[in-house]
Amino acid sequence: MEETMTPKIPTTDSIQELATFWQRHDVTDFEAELEEVSEPVFQRAHVVGVPLTEDEHVAVRDAAASRGIDEAALIREWVTERLRHR
Repeated sequence: MEETMTPKIPTTDSIQELATFWQRHDVTDFEAELEEVSEPVFQRAHVVGVPLTEDEHVAVRDAAASRGIDEAALIREWVTERLRHR
């Protein structure tokens, strides 16, 4: 009977490599390698809701689309730019 070796979880920062690996494998196959982490791994960003009128939203959406970025990225860019010039 032939034994198949279970591959190791990759130690890479490449999102693409990790995505490909986890598309082909199931986390339950690696339970012995997993360990509980009590500290946060990623720091979450603070999210602020900004009420906009329909016209303002359309203007932001169109401006972001023309630059090829999403609305949140454009608004964050505007805020950080304004804060630099305070």
